[in-house]
Amino acid sequence: MADKTIVCKDCGKEFIFTEGEQAFYKEKGFENDPVRCPDCRRARKAEKNSMRNR
Repeated sequence: MADKTIVCKDCGKEFIFTEGEQAFYKEKGFENDPVRCPDCRRARKAEKNSMRNR
């Protein structure tokens, strides 16, 4: 496995999907690579949490 460069589908920024992250995804049984950068993932998660707390 090697680091992968992926383009975020929300902001269009490139981010690195490291070997360690890939191993974690595989260990958790995730089959798809992430499509959002860490910043957009955090923002999306925060938005979902705020909607749930209303």
